[in-house]
Amino acid sequence: MFPALPEYLDGQQEQIYTALRELIPQSRAMAPGVPLLFAICAPCQSFTKFVQRNMTASRSESRVRDMGLLHQTLGFISEFQPDMIISENVSTIDRGTNLEIWNDFRAKLRQLGYDVGTGRVCASRFGVPQYRRRAILMAVKKDSEDTLEFDIPIPRQDPAVLSPPSVRTALGHLPQLQAGQGCPDVHNHVCQNLSRTNLNRLRSVKPGEPNYSLAESPFGDLSLPCHRRLEGPKSRGFGDVYTRIHPDRPAPTITTRFISVSCGRFGHYDEAQVRGLSLREGAILQSFSEDYEFVAARMETISRMIGNAVPPKLSAYMAQWLVEQWQSSFSVGTELENVVE
Repeated sequence: MFPALPEYLDGQQEQIYTALRELIPQSRAMAPGVPLLFAICAPCQSFTKFVQRNMTASRSESRVRDMGLLHQTLGFISEFQPDMIISENVSTIDRGTNLEIWNDFRAKLRQLGYDVGTGRVCASRFGVPQYRRRAILMAVKKDSEDTLEFDIPIPRQDPAVLSPPSVRTALGHLPQLQAGQGCPDVHNHVCQNLSRTNLNRLRSVKPGEPNYSLAESPFGDLSLPCHRRLEGPKSRGFGDVYTRIHPDRPAPTITTRFISVSCGRFGHYDEAQVRGLSLREGAILQSFSEDYEFVAARMETISRMIGNAVPPKLSAYMAQWLVEQWQSSFSVGTELENVVE
């Protein structure tokens, strides 16, 4: 959903309203008694703490515009009155200058008749092999006779998950690849090619280690020029780029550019496989089922689909939890209270 632009003076809201006015009544008629859930996830780049200092004017304008998309959904909520709402974003959305936007959205939902809860969760606590810390908002339509407002206690952990799965556990069964290769027998198991310099960078670091040793690698000084200009141990720059993922821990956050080793700790942990992560590996680390096939002409398009997604295991748990709240007339029992940290 996009606000008005010079080439789209009315944005796309009217098209979306028209489509939903046809689709939602049909769905309610086909499945009477099934609750309607709205999943609302505004672009997270506008709320992240990693902001580019030399951002272009057009990109800066786009970020400001994106920050308003969360509130643009209130019109849809007001008209269609979903039974439940879930919203996910980066954990920094509820801090600093972003907090006003997050709290105002929550207050508006209360005014529309919803009980609302917010909290921070890590996807690894829900069976996702990835450290992905996110702010979660969940709302349930209030009983019309209930005038009291209360916070829904957001679960921080799936009680069935005893320990987070590791990268090795998640990826170890996949066929081996080298940089630029793909496997025709596994959907989306293909990785980007790498230059000789970047291949040597990956060969020079052990899985889980930072890139600080690249200046003294067996292949000469492979440190980044921008890092060479920095002095002192506290000014080394990002130590994760051009490094390998740790095999025995959950992965770092899978971003939209996880297929590029220049964008984080996205080198494969197996030292016999000198490459970055494949599209399939990123999808598995996001908890997509292995039979889910992504289709697009470019790898970068698919990596954005995967990196922007809410991990399916996390969203499934939260959706089921919301249904339980809705079915129990919004009362929270002891069992659910024990789930909350």
